Amino acid sequence: MKMITILLLMLNCLVAGVAFAETQPPLKVDTGDTAWILISSALVMLMTPGLALFYGGMVRRKNVLGTIMQSFIALSVITIQWVLYGYSLAFGPDVGGVIGSFDWIGLRGVGLEPHSEYAPTIPHQAFMIFQMMFAVITPALITGAFAERFKFKTYLVFLILWATFVYDPLAHWVWGVGGWIKELGALDFAGGLVVHISSGIAALAATLVVGKRKGYGDEPMPPHNLTLTLLGAALLWFGWFGFNGGSAVASGSLATSAFVVTHISTASAALSWMMAEWIHRGNPTVLGAASGAVAGLVAITPASGFVGPMSAILIGFVAGVLCYLAINLKTKLRYDDSLDVVGIHGVGGTWGALATGLFASKAINPAGNDGLFFGNPSLLAIQALTVLVTWIYSFVVTLVLLKILDRTMGLRVSEEHEINGLDLSQHGENGYNF
Repeated sequence: MKMITILLLMLNCLVAGVAFAETQPPLKVDTGDTAWILISSALVMLMTPGLALFYGGMVRRKNVLGTIMQSFIALSVITIQWVLYGYSLAFGPDVGGVIGSFDWIGLRGVGLEPHSEYAPTIPHQAFMIFQMMFAVITPALITGAFAERFKFKTYLVFLILWATFVYDPLAHWVWGVGGWIKELGALDFAGGLVVHISSGIAALAATLVVGKRKGYGDEPMPPHNLTLTLLGAALLWFGWFGFNGGSAVASGSLATSAFVVTHISTASAALSWMMAEWIHRGNPTVLGAASGAVAGLVAITPASGFVGPMSAILIGFVAGVLCYLAINLKTKLRYDDSLDVVGIHGVGGTWGALATGLFASKAINPAGNDGLFFGNPSLLAIQALTVLVTWIYSFVVTLVLLKILDRTMGLRVSEEHEINGLDLSQHGENGYNF
């Protein structure tokens, strides 16, 4: 009798389970969310040409095309890498918390239906292409460190290797389902660790391996076209609304909050950098205002989905002053980071990740966590640990990749080509023909 009762209970549970499964609504594409993510993807795509102009204006005239090309061509190279296997490594089914599998190679299985974990209300391919634009701009950021002296042929190989061995694993650790940093509880809403610290610290490794520009420290190397740089900064500011707002992966209140604090932090940092420079050097420069704005964008990126407006003002204000101090320090440390990638992205990204541990609040995003100033000091410890891991991983792997490329292909152009400029030596063109 007892056995019959147990069997009946098991049968009831089974039937109830089937009925429950049948009542779960299938995932459905939301057209509003999809529209926002597609627009955000286009905004983030525009950031890479914006970066090209931002960097291009800061180099000498003979290197403007070579510098622009390094950013622009990343759109092509990383797109193909991402489709073939990069997306699968970054977001594919987890392998031990460290990398995605090859299940989605060639976008196999990445279709137009939603994905329960990454894209519950949008087509999986919409999420894929949004993330693709992040993968494109990240290695392009590094180019500012070795501007005016890097071989274009070697750079193309470096792009593929760095994306494969640095960006894709980090993206999986932080954002991939099962990634060990994600499981640890670290917060990185839109890429403080994955995008800015990784590229900023890779830039530091690059400056050490590639070496200084010929004449650095002995002859002036002023920006040749600050109008171009300011236009690039404006395009970055504009595109960053998609960068951070789109990381909500839906339209709505969280995307709105991320959008708002992104703008506030950027404005705050542009002002604080300008004021610091004004006090220190006696003039508020256009380059300083543009650089401060980018510093504010970088710093708010990891925190944008977790903090409110007043926190954003503080994050931006500190970022402007801190990054200004950092770029001035490079002359004392005597490394040639041509366009201040380390000082803005490395330092700004580090501050932003730590600031997330200070200012994050569940009142803004219940799916996040509270930071130190909201009663949870453990989040700051987690953020600090993941910052340290990202610093070490990006620096070491980038150093190894560059050493291998230096021995096999060579990193630098010849002295003659450097004197004549990358535009002529690498591309056979001039940026300006008057």
